[in-house]
Amino acid sequence: MKVFVTGGAGFIGSQYVRELLAGTYARSAGPEWADAEVTVFDLLTYAGNVANLPLGHERLTFVEGDIRDADALAEVLPGHDVVVHFAAESHVDRSLVGAVPFASTNVLGTQQLLDGCVRHGVQRVLHVSTDEVYGSIESGAWDEDEPLLPNSPYSASKAGSDLVARAVWRTHGLDVRITRCSNNYGPYQNTEKLIPLFITNLLRGRPVPLYGDGSNVREWLHVADHCAALQLVLTEGAPGEIYNIGSGVEATNAAIAGRLVELCDADPALVRQVADRKGHDQRYALDIGKITKLGFSPAIDFAAGLESTVAWYRDHPRWWSDTD
Repeated sequence: MKVFVTGGAGFIGSQYVRELLAGTYARSAGPEWADAEVTVFDLLTYAGNVANLPLGHERLTFVEGDIRDADALAEVLPGHDVVVHFAAESHVDRSLVGAVPFASTNVLGTQQLLDGCVRHGVQRVLHVSTDEVYGSIESGAWDEDEPLLPNSPYSASKAGSDLVARAVWRTHGLDVRITRCSNNYGPYQNTEKLIPLFITNLLRGRPVPLYGDGSNVREWLHVADHCAALQLVLTEGAPGEIYNIGSGVEATNAAIAGRLVELCDADPALVRQVADRKGHDQRYALDIGKITKLGFSPAIDFAAGLESTVAWYRDHPRWWSDTD
């Protein structure tokens, strides 16, 4: 088994690569995954970090490259059985001040990658997306049949990439599977995102920005649970299908801020309300009944996972000070 992982030096992608190489999925996914050879293809933007990867591993090959570059893909894609597509511009705030890179990487890059997969005989593709493509929901939870109503340039570009992925499956018959996940947290996450931003600022006694009144609600899933779900979809899912991945654990941003203040032994006054984000979605929530039928169940308790995440950042200041 040869696995091609785009964006594999990023937060979620590197978690998947580390788990795959460590043999975490071998028992449940089948013996062919036990000795899988992995190629990480990553442009190494600010969000990619080779320190996230076990570069000396005998079954890992790292290639610096851009998914928008057909020639670069043509050099490395042939011979791979599976593509796991994480590579994306992913920060809402950055998309609000400069949307073009999001459309370019997330939509055109995905098209270029999938065209390459068709051209070079890749057997299966997992396209990793986000719950933000659904927009905002006041009550209840989205299932996979909900319309796409994105509210930011980032989420619009991810919705576009989802549609590209579906079209390639329908047009060319490529086995493409799509996942849409809730907010992730855990070690190795770039400090632009809420939880690591708050942790690293609070550990240094710096203020943290809470948008608006902090009432926005998100569903949180540990990155290790997310990656386990991705492997499940790869092995047990069906071509052309979409699978929501979530935890059912919801919290307001204000509640997250308060708990992180406690875990970091910080001054509550460091949490500062700031002007709300443009087009800020109020609430996300996913119905995960479909993937539950495949056997998925989150294994990491949120309270324990958040505590261990704070401990990781406390114990690895060198990693995040280099990415800050």
